[in-house]
Amino acid sequence: MLTKFETKSARVKGLSFHPKRPWVLASLHNGVIQLWDYRMCTLIDKFDEHDGPVRGIDFHKQQPLFVSGGDDYKIKVWNYKLRRCLFTLLGHLDYIRTTFFHHEYPWILSASDDQTIRIWNWQSRTCVCVLTGHNHYVMCAQFHPSEDLVVSASLDQTVRVWDISGLRKKNLSPGAVETEVRGISGVDLFGASDAVVKHVLEGHDRGVNWAAFHPNLPLIVSGADDRQVKIWRMNDSKAWELDTCRGHYNNVSCAVFHPRQELILSNSEDKSIRVWDMSKRTGVQTFRRDHDRFWVLGAHPNLNLFAAGHDSGMIVFKLERERPAYAVHGNMLYYVKDRYLRQLDFISSKDTAIMQLRSGSKFPVFSMSYNPAENAVLLCNRATNLENSTYDLYSIPKESDSQNPDAPEGKRSSGLTAVWVARNRFAVLDRMHSLLIKNLKNEIVKKVPVQSCEEIFYAGTGSLLLRDADGVTLFDVQQKRSLATVKIAKVKYVVWSADTSHVALLAKHAIMICNRKLESLCNIHENIRVKSGAWDESGVFIYTTSNHIKYALISGYVQQQRRETAPVMRRPASVWLWNVETSR
Repeated sequence: MLTKFETKSARVKGLSFHPKRPWVLASLHNGVIQLWDYRMCTLIDKFDEHDGPVRGIDFHKQQPLFVSGGDDYKIKVWNYKLRRCLFTLLGHLDYIRTTFFHHEYPWILSASDDQTIRIWNWQSRTCVCVLTGHNHYVMCAQFHPSEDLVVSASLDQTVRVWDISGLRKKNLSPGAVETEVRGISGVDLFGASDAVVKHVLEGHDRGVNWAAFHPNLPLIVSGADDRQVKIWRMNDSKAWELDTCRGHYNNVSCAVFHPRQELILSNSEDKSIRVWDMSKRTGVQTFRRDHDRFWVLGAHPNLNLFAAGHDSGMIVFKLERERPAYAVHGNMLYYVKDRYLRQLDFISSKDTAIMQLRSGSKFPVFSMSYNPAENAVLLCNRATNLENSTYDLYSIPKESDSQNPDAPEGKRSSGLTAVWVARNRFAVLDRMHSLLIKNLKNEIVKKVPVQSCEEIFYAGTGSLLLRDADGVTLFDVQQKRSLATVKIAKVKYVVWSADTSHVALLAKHAIMICNRKLESLCNIHENIRVKSGAWDESGVFIYTTSNHIKYALISGYVQQQRRETAPVMRRPASVWLWNVETSR
């Protein structure tokens, strides 16, 4: 799990991602609603009109609106551009657990401890339907992403699926007018109901806290106080239990499908988030907090981002790293995508698969080292437990069918990182953090003692850069000695210029540019995360932060910057620094 952003606050009971902007709403147990920019890690606004905990929160998909529901029995619709509540919907007689906008119609769906689910028209500001049938608190109710269905979860131990096509036909057909003769129960004078129970799913032994539809498949996931996560399948005539995921050891508070992978995420009062493989029904990852129970999960509709609310705040996270492993040689970019090694020609823009990678590793490829002399490649897989990390040594086929590329046998061994140091030699940082030199047959030819090395990077023929807790050392592999050291903590990436005359060391909030002898030329400090960097052929270092593209020149400096950001650099005039705003 890669934590991208974390907040400290009162208990978070509701979460909603904005579909386009890098924003997340958090509704708190103390009655406050917070609007965060998770990319800039800043609080944009807060809204404090509810009396008591706010449990339901949801962004509208197109309008600058969000809806909230609280323990004060009130549903409030807010405009975040105007920074105020537009109106309040009254009707529920007890705590409101969830509130959601419909993806297409002007509807809000609310679930309450008064044992009802209500559908409201937020344009006419009226309740258009009340769904009754549960005989305990309704903990959650959500619209189907594409069909006229609602799923609800209740402490009466059932999950219910409701057909609301009658409501759509009556209220949203061309020329339709919402009639007042029909009571808010949703039953008209002729007895036809706007919302009917289609399926009642029974299988949980305790109250059900959450239920959600799959974005594409006819599946439902539910989480309950019986500590189980259940998967249900449905068709037009019936619904049935597919399987159960067991592993939580306290109440399951929330469970959602991954929007793009065959995974389920659940969290619990046992202070853990668990990731389940849908096909195998087994747990694949578990993330724990020491003292905080989890209450809610949110999935971004378009990005590989999730949010989880707990007793003392929330976290925004990714399940896995998305940055592809890559290497550049001349005009060719080699990178890994979907279990293939691909080659992109910068001049012709031709992108082809040149090799299929062997399966067997549960973890994505973390880094790559390319050897042009032997046309060979080292691919490193970084495990959650670093000691289980491996690397693969491949010889790239000389000719390959891009439609059906070869899958050559690779040589796999354990090791944190593997980097070429000569035409027929590469270095491996093993699980004991010692340095091994190996040949093309993957045989150890030499062991090199190094002190407290955490990571190794390429540094030209016969050399390596060794990272420890405090800095980076230029190391001569042949002579087994250190040549130079610079102080910079937790370097993540090392970027060499094409002629290896300069190197940029990238940490989370800092960049150090050095010459070939690892003599520091300048330090650049950023207030937000440094993401990546590359050298231009004219000797300019271009780098990205979370919201800017910038470049540094090796000759003196000038600075141009956006008003919201703090000063970028206050260093000797050895580097020019420019700041180019991006709008991505």
